[in-house]
Amino acid sequence: MTGLIVAVIKIAILVGGLMTAAAYFVLLERKVAAWVQDRRGPNRVGLPLTRIRLFGLGQPLADGLKFLFKEEYVPRHVDRLLFTLAPIVILTSALAIFAVIPFGSVLPIETGIAGVETPIQMIVAPGMDVGLIYVFALSSIAVYGVILGGWSSNNKYGYLGALRSSAQMIAYELPLGLAILGVVLASGSLRLGAIIGQQAETGVWFAVVQPLGFVVFVVAAFAEAARLPFDLPECEQELIGGYHTEYSGMRLIMFLIAEFLHMITASFLIVILFLGGWHFWGLTGTDAASATWSQAILRIVVLMVKIFAVIFFFMLVRWSWPRFRFDQLMALAWKVMLPLGLVNLLAVAILSEPAISDRLGTHNVVVFAVCSWAVAIVAWIATAMAQPLIADNRPRGEGSAEWSPGRGVKE
Repeated sequence: MTGLIVAVIKIAILVGGLMTAAAYFVLLERKVAAWVQDRRGPNRVGLPLTRIRLFGLGQPLADGLKFLFKEEYVPRHVDRLLFTLAPIVILTSALAIFAVIPFGSVLPIETGIAGVETPIQMIVAPGMDVGLIYVFALSSIAVYGVILGGWSSNNKYGYLGALRSSAQMIAYELPLGLAILGVVLASGSLRLGAIIGQQAETGVWFAVVQPLGFVVFVVAAFAEAARLPFDLPECEQELIGGYHTEYSGMRLIMFLIAEFLHMITASFLIVILFLGGWHFWGLTGTDAASATWSQAILRIVVLMVKIFAVIFFFMLVRWSWPRFRFDQLMALAWKVMLPLGLVNLLAVAILSEPAISDRLGTHNVVVFAVCSWAVAIVAWIATAMAQPLIADNRPRGEGSAEWSPGRGVKE
């Protein structure tokens, strides 16, 4: 019974925190956009019935109320069942992923869960040994939500957005998985908590010893979250709103919340897998199984600061980079990210061989990092040299002899 109560409390805090974070990250992104574009962001809405503006902190509340009272219009030509099911699928999968993502290490409160006095772990499902596989499985389900939303709309813009989404997310899942396999080989576990513990014990983050895998994972995470410069499923300038063009009201806000939750999930995974999670030298300790109250609080603060920094980076990139063309997006996945992911996995597999690591002894981490950086530099140079130095952005057929301005390609 104690375990059930603890799990319910964790779920309530998790869902409430994520919903609040998603609302205020919208405000933060609008502030970042204003800062990048040298203008003022939302700064009017504050406390209701007062003149206290609080720097626009009431804007998420106003936006939420607007969506609540907005008309739930459903066009006649849509498939109503799938049209309603799509946002539910994508939001449910986006929330369920966080069941295996730790928000710290442990709290020094002894509980009698399963008849054993243990501290409270800062994770909803602490006993899941295949946490990364669970994350990948639910991420794949989220793709179906986008596809169902675009297909059930019976709208050409929504349909194109759904097709782009399926191609994009399937393509970038491969380099994403290869980058994660490097971390799994180095840590020997699929549990996110164990991966953080491995980095804490050695004092070396995986971004340092696997720089190529880190870059591949970050780029693939941008594409999986469908954020600029990879937001081809929505792509307002071309597809109006993409897969959710026909949506409004609460159905639309479910899509938008899920989009921000995907960005938060990607930030969590980047920090946990490559940036040490809650670990920080000299502050948080190295024992993942126990902690004092000061260490437990510091670990939560360190983890949240890192995640906030990565989310800020996501937002800064969105308002600084132009969108890729779709063929460029797919070429980047298959011709650049996938080969680099394979190279990183091969390098990590060779360096993780017991025959090599045991022979190196205490110098193993240093040699591992030096070799990984050398592989990363050589791989990036080779990739850059293999690509054309000048991008050809002309319309298709323009380079042929049969093309002339105003006539296009001859049939």
